[in-house]
Amino acid sequence: MAKHLVIVESPAKARTLEKYLGKDFQVKASVGHIMDLPKSKLGVDIEHDFEPQYEVLRGKKKIIDELKRAAKGKETVFLAPDPDREGEAIAWHIAESIGHAKHKIQRVLFNEITKRSVEEAIRNPHELDRNLYDAQQTRRILDRLVGYQISPLLWKKVRRGLSAGRVQSVAVRIICEREREIQAFVPKEYWSITARLEGQTPPPFSARLVRIGADRLDPEKFRIEHGEAAQAVVDRVRAATWTVSRVERKERRRYPTPPFITSRLQQEASRKLGFAPNRTMRIAQRLYEGIELGGEGAVGLITYMRTDSTRIAPEALREVREFIGERFGKPYLPDNAINYPSKKGAQDAHEAIRPTAFSHAPERVARFLSKEELALYTLIWNRFVASQMTPAVFDQTTADITAADTLFRATGQIMKFDGFIRVYTEGRDEERNEEDEEDESERQLPPLVEGEQLRLHDLLPEQHFTQPPPRFSQATLIKELEEKGIGRPSTYATIMTTILSKQYVVEDKSRRLRPTELGFLTTDLLVEAFPDILNVEFTAGMEDVLDQIEDGHVQRVAAMRRFYEPFVRDLDHADERMRNVKREGQPTNIACATCGAQMVIKWGRGGEFLACPRYPECKNTKNFTRDAEGTIRIEEAQPVDERCAQCDRPMQVRFGRYGKFLGCTGYPECKNVQPLVRPVPTGVACPDCGTGEIMEKRSRAGKIFFSCSRYPQCKFATWERPVAEPCPQCNAPFVVEKTTKRYGTVRRCLSEGCKYQETVAEAEAV
Repeated sequence: MAKHLVIVESPAKARTLEKYLGKDFQVKASVGHIMDLPKSKLGVDIEHDFEPQYEVLRGKKKIIDELKRAAKGKETVFLAPDPDREGEAIAWHIAESIGHAKHKIQRVLFNEITKRSVEEAIRNPHELDRNLYDAQQTRRILDRLVGYQISPLLWKKVRRGLSAGRVQSVAVRIICEREREIQAFVPKEYWSITARLEGQTPPPFSARLVRIGADRLDPEKFRIEHGEAAQAVVDRVRAATWTVSRVERKERRRYPTPPFITSRLQQEASRKLGFAPNRTMRIAQRLYEGIELGGEGAVGLITYMRTDSTRIAPEALREVREFIGERFGKPYLPDNAINYPSKKGAQDAHEAIRPTAFSHAPERVARFLSKEELALYTLIWNRFVASQMTPAVFDQTTADITAADTLFRATGQIMKFDGFIRVYTEGRDEERNEEDEEDESERQLPPLVEGEQLRLHDLLPEQHFTQPPPRFSQATLIKELEEKGIGRPSTYATIMTTILSKQYVVEDKSRRLRPTELGFLTTDLLVEAFPDILNVEFTAGMEDVLDQIEDGHVQRVAAMRRFYEPFVRDLDHADERMRNVKREGQPTNIACATCGAQMVIKWGRGGEFLACPRYPECKNTKNFTRDAEGTIRIEEAQPVDERCAQCDRPMQVRFGRYGKFLGCTGYPECKNVQPLVRPVPTGVACPDCGTGEIMEKRSRAGKIFFSCSRYPQCKFATWERPVAEPCPQCNAPFVVEKTTKRYGTVRRCLSEGCKYQETVAEAEAV
């Protein structure tokens, strides 16, 4: 019988640890949190020091009973959930469930799931961290107080189903403020002038106008504001003598970027791989917990993926430096290891995200990984290797050229040594503007000397307009939140999912985030009613308070009282004075076709619609869309070339609470309706017939379900959404997920006999 019990969060991690620890250790999984605040009520005793009222999660009593039985008779129980606040909370709840007094309970932390790291952690256990647990509880209670007390207010004043969050609402506010900047932006015209020149030695090259007369403005701020002025300059310099007035040559070094922290990994995976943050984190979790590598068994390929520290363990630095020297040679290896300082306020408990062993190069383990796992692992591998390589070296030349009273400037560079660029370069968030110069790394100026006369081939004036600030992508929003100190590595992915699922924000075709009218409305209402909660600095300050609780410098209850007293005053005030949009609607200048009253915008389950303000006397409603400028376009019923199967009258496209459908023109005498929405492919093969594809469909009542494309030959159907990721327990080709208010998003396997089930998103995580 095993002497010791190790309890982890996930079955995948449990399988990996079993192969490392041997027969003296039994490893069990809690499958995530086992306790949480109740879904059906606030669950916080405000009158008694904000005491949380935890309850066992649905389906977890059986797991708790199994853990109790497994702990019976063991010499030691090692609690090994993830090494962060959430993991510490899980460890405390497990300890309380199986009993402190009956067992010798120790906490162990795995920064990476490798044999060496696991064995070292088991040899060096420590006590549960009360401060870390208090920090997690404070965050959870804060989010519950905000979510469960502001959200019902939005249900009352706007519509049911809305939510507010301590962090999510600030994120939506940032997006709304950026959109209003864009809407208020007035483009300004300006012109550039480029000269095409050639010296004594070819080839020709380009130079850009940077100064006129004695004007010594920064070239970046230099502007010609209209075409007439540009043409006047062109006319003045076309016949002038073009002379090289200054040539500057210097060596420039470009240094590598640090290894990944969580936010940077999410940003770069979005830029380079097109992964949404939640997808990135799911893949990274699998790479961390263990991948089956043939004869080696399950191996954790990366260190813990929720971190904001760039610290690297000395042994990892030694290993990567040996790899660089052997693979690329001495010129690519700095004399000393590079240590990157972490940002202010970073939690330094974990290293940066890096490969766990250089014996597992991407090309060596590729056959054991899915396409997305290999892509993310390669990204992490290359970034870490490049972070310890020498700089890239460029020879840069700048030439100033005079013509009449103007100064033109030409810049070029050539790469002398590629350095870290041989392995990795960081992606860009934004494409270059059209007036930006071409990539200097691929342009070289011909030999030029001061005083040299040049030949003018052409002068090219070009019109430009200043551009508004860009809309955020998920990656750049995460960057903005991180820079402002809002949220933590574990919350960014959930924030993105929440604000999109609640329809406060949509992604356009360019994957940019645009606020919806609902997003604008709720943000404006909340900013007016809760100026602190929606304040960026206040929210960032709360993150600092949580860090201070974790460090033992601030007491949990005192922090909660400082937050709650002004919050509850704002809450009472908002209940009385917040505008009741649900009752009043948002006014428009569109007249009701039935009674002539000015229609208002209201929000329902299917989105926004126009309604007569004289309801219930007048029940006229209209669906509408908005054009690019936001102008309302009413959607009228549209005739189609199809006849009713019941009365043979023409059918038409109509609009209802669930969207478009086909309805008989004989309504209300004939109530025949047919679904109009075409099935949407999910990319998942049908598990029953193996040849069809599971399609997303909508029932006549408007409810989404999933069934085989070969229906009626194949009758496979499910209400749960298929996810094209293999089951971590039985390796079935896909799992399904379902989101409810009570349990959040839960994934499970449909394979008979497989018990895989886990919660993948917390409903109030932010």
